[in-house]
Amino acid sequence: MTSNTTSSIATLDELNTMTPAAFAAALGEVFEYAPWVAEAAAHQRPFASLDALHRAMLAAVHRSPREQTLRFLCGHPELSVGAVRSGTLTSDSQQEQQSAGLGDLAQEQGEHLAELNQAYRMRHGFPFIACVRHYTCAGLFAELASRTERGTEQEFAEALRQIGFISRLRLSQRVIAESLQTA
Repeated sequence: MTSNTTSSIATLDELNTMTPAAFAAALGEVFEYAPWVAEAAAHQRPFASLDALHRAMLAAVHRSPREQTLRFLCGHPELSVGAVRSGTLTSDSQQEQQSAGLGDLAQEQGEHLAELNQAYRMRHGFPFIACVRHYTCAGLFAELASRTERGTEQEFAEALRQIGFISRLRLSQRVIAESLQTA
């Protein structure tokens, strides 16, 4: 196996033959602070494709009791200038938020972002979650303001949908396609 800045890269065949503990260790960070997702998926191996693996991981989240899912959502970091600058995020979240330019915001923009985050959390009871790689910085601000006005059930579902996008990108960074391995 080789390594990148996020985690070790494995092939799907390697993941399929790892012990459950090694599998969970290799993929435990794909879902923010939730290694239980990888642990649940480990029991469904072997996976024929990366998409099948991702579906199994998402299914673990969707099968979890509402309270566990809410704790899982609450474990996600808010979009934050301070957190990006201080480096207190997971390496994945740090890279993702920095790629959106959040670490480069002026103080007043950072304060406005914090106000938007607070309004969102107060309305819905969990942090705003978005696949930041799908947005510009301005787009994130607009999305956060817009989604704050939605109903909480709609936002709960949207947060899980966004986690699907985030986790798929993270999984792609950790699992190398077999054809690339032999090249």
